[in-house]
Amino acid sequence: MNRQDEIVLGFIKELCADIHAQYTIDPKEFENYNIKRGLRNSDGTGVFAGVTSIGSVQGYQVVDGEPAPIEGKLYYRGIDMRDIIKAHGNSGTFGYEEVAYLLIFGKLPAKEQLVNYNSMLSAARKLPEGFTEDTILKAPGIDIMNKLSRCILTLYTFDAVADDTSIENVVRQSIELIGRVPVIIANCYAAKRHYFDRDSLLIHVPQEDLSMAENFLHILRRNNQYTQDEARLLDLMLILHAEHGGGNNSAFACRVLSSTGTDTYAALAAAVGSLKGPLHGGANVKVMEMFEDIRRNVRDPKDKDEIYQYLCRILDKKANDRSGKIYGLGHAVYTCSDPRAVLLKRYVRQMAQDSKVSAEFIEAFAFMEAVEEQGLRALGGRLGARKIMCANVDMYSGLVYQTLGIPEELYTPLFAAARMAGWCAHRLEELVSGDRIIRPAYRAVTQKEAYIPLASRSLRQP
Repeated sequence: MNRQDEIVLGFIKELCADIHAQYTIDPKEFENYNIKRGLRNSDGTGVFAGVTSIGSVQGYQVVDGEPAPIEGKLYYRGIDMRDIIKAHGNSGTFGYEEVAYLLIFGKLPAKEQLVNYNSMLSAARKLPEGFTEDTILKAPGIDIMNKLSRCILTLYTFDAVADDTSIENVVRQSIELIGRVPVIIANCYAAKRHYFDRDSLLIHVPQEDLSMAENFLHILRRNNQYTQDEARLLDLMLILHAEHGGGNNSAFACRVLSSTGTDTYAALAAAVGSLKGPLHGGANVKVMEMFEDIRRNVRDPKDKDEIYQYLCRILDKKANDRSGKIYGLGHAVYTCSDPRAVLLKRYVRQMAQDSKVSAEFIEAFAFMEAVEEQGLRALGGRLGARKIMCANVDMYSGLVYQTLGIPEELYTPLFAAARMAGWCAHRLEELVSGDRIIRPAYRAVTQKEAYIPLASRSLRQP
């Protein structure tokens, strides 16, 4: 650090000496005005901010005016997500494209419609001329989510009618984004790997007639090789993450921006920025970091009591990242179970029983199960019966990505690629049915102050 930087840093420290006090609001103020912090009711349920016909997240039912825990369910346009996955599992087909069509257009496609839709997606995977060179390679970034946001915003400049919010144009933009985002993510990672990790630069061209899952593995891997089982596993992950109702933070962010009449690229870039947060989509990376921290700090990863004691230290903010959170456990809506986590765990257990998988995979799965079990035990001891907790989808998703050889930097970006369909559907619904800007109120609690002329102020002034 040079002398000028030291001066600037010292000045900033001086300026920030009282900033915490200036921004701290007494929690009693929220209670006095019956304000729902985080738009959550006191019983943990969400404050209704709108209605949607796109996705339905069911984690509890109201009995005698009180929320009662139930096994979680997730519906896409009224269809149980589990039925979609089961149907494609039985037929050996890829399902994400069908799910994206269902979310955008509100109904399952006929065979000819799906063929035409897939053709449009395939055409969209060809990025605009010079885009990869000028936007990705000339300005590489170490964080793929931030690069994805920038790339989405830059696509605005390649769209001659970017500000047109007619439904036909927004549908066209949505299809293009669903097709382009996976390619952008893979190319951003290739640039990161080359410029920051000092590895070879390899940019692969997407192939026609491949599913999104197949194409992503094709352009990500150095030799373009993948098995159908690997591609179907990635397809499962994409389906699980495609949509999760209008109340999740990133979908709501997309709807807030859409309600202003702004362009598609601005609205979707905001959703990506929201998903990056460790309390939202970024939790999948936090889970894997937490597992590594626990492994380093317990003497025997098979000793459940030792794991329990360390998880208690995490809850006490004395271990891991000192946040007091056990990542991968708990959900804003689900109580008894997260259906995505249930499906994923079942799939991972089946993989662990396969004689072809490595001993490391089997050990990792057993360790994660122990962390889940003991984490719920630790949380139960703190929360008692007032809140039912379960593992969420992030608990086992990282292990699946590891199995596919997908680097940690791409866990959350892949989440974004899958959720692009849900976000676009929510944007369309807001444009059609929202009809007014989303503008909640904040209660001002400042005290009236007199203006003091500059000559009368001092550093010791409160």
